Amino acid sequence: MTDYTTVAGAVSDATGLRHLGNPFAEQRALASGSALAPLGDRRVLTVSGEDRLSWLDSLSSQALTHLPPATPTELLILDPQGRVEHAAAVFDDGATTWLLVDAPDAEPLLAWLQRMRFRLRVVVADRSDLAVVGGTAAALERVSAVAETGIPVIWRDPWPQVAPGGHAYAQPLEHPGADRDWAEAVVEQAELERLIRTSAPGALAGLDAVEALRIAAWRPRVAADADERVLPHELDWLRTAVHLSKGCYRGQETVAKVHNLGHPPRRVVALQLDGSDSILPERGDEVRAGDTTIGAITSAAWHYEEGPIALALVKRTAPVDADLVVDTAQGPVSAAQQVVVPADAGATASVPRLPRLGRRTSAG
Repeated sequence: MTDYTTVAGAVSDATGLRHLGNPFAEQRALASGSALAPLGDRRVLTVSGEDRLSWLDSLSSQALTHLPPATPTELLILDPQGRVEHAAAVFDDGATTWLLVDAPDAEPLLAWLQRMRFRLRVVVADRSDLAVVGGTAAALERVSAVAETGIPVIWRDPWPQVAPGGHAYAQPLEHPGADRDWAEAVVEQAELERLIRTSAPGALAGLDAVEALRIAAWRPRVAADADERVLPHELDWLRTAVHLSKGCYRGQETVAKVHNLGHPPRRVVALQLDGSDSILPERGDEVRAGDTTIGAITSAAWHYEEGPIALALVKRTAPVDADLVVDTAQGPVSAAQQVVVPADAGATASVPRLPRLGRRTSAG
C-alpha cells in the first residue's frame, strides 16, 4: 500500500489518497491540469498474445479486432441477460492490451478471463506491480508512463463522445462532460513514489476530487454506479462501451432488444441536492417522488461549483418533472433532477439492427 504520510494534510484509506484537506481546490487543480491524482482505486491487467484483440472482441461489448495501437476505448463484459458484470478501459500498444479496471472488479475480471482462454494464444496477467495516475492529458505528459514495448500507456477517456458503433441517449444542449479532459497513465511504483515525494503543494489531488468531477460529467463507473441488474442502456453507456453492429457476444441479444424494440427498465438521473444541512447521501440511499420510492443513489459528491450532486438510478416511469427527496441516515434531502437517459430511450428504429446470434461478423 502506498505511503502518503509524508504528504502534508493527506487523508488516506484502503482505497488510496482521499484528499489533502481541500477537495474543492483539488478539483480546480485537477480540472485545470495543475494537479495529478494517484488512483489507488484502479488496477491494471494485461492481455498479450496474437489472439488478444479478437479474443477480447468475442467476449465483450466492444469491437476490438482491428483496434489501432494507442487508440483509447472501453469494454463491458455482460452476463447472458445483458447485465453489466465487468468494465475496463482499453489501450493496446501493438503487442499488449492494457485493461484499467476498478480495484474491486480486478480479481473477478481476471478470474473470468483466465477461465475463458481455452486454446487461444493469449496470456492474461495481473499487473499489481504497477500503479495508475490520473489527470488531464497535458498534465500526464510530465509523468514517466510505463512503456514496456515503446509506447507510453496513457488512456484518454473517450467520454462523452459517441464512439464508432455507439449511441447516445442523453441529448442535452450541452453535455456537462463535453469539456472534461481526463486521462489515466500506467506508471511504475517507483514513479508514483517519486511523484508523491517531489510534488509541490497543490500538485496532488485525492480520489474525492476525482469522483466529484466524474459525477458532474455523468460518467458511469462500474464499482459505483452498477448493481447486479444494471443494463448499459440505463447509464447511457452505449456511447463509449458498446458497438451496436459488431459480431455476437454474451448478452448481445438483450442489448439489441432493449435498444431496438423496447426501453431500459431504469434510467440514470443527475441530482442537484439541497446543501443547506450539509448532508451528502450514500450509495443505496432511497430516492422518492412524494411517498413513492422510485430508485436509489449510486454516487454522490461535493462539487466545487455545483455543491452537493449525485447520480441515481430510478424507474423508467418515474416523473421527469417531479421534485425528489433522498432519504439519508441523517434525514431527508431535497433534490432537483436532470434527465440523463430519457424515459423513451430505446426503440430506436434509425439504428441498424444487430446481426442474429450465430451470424458472426467483424467490425472495424
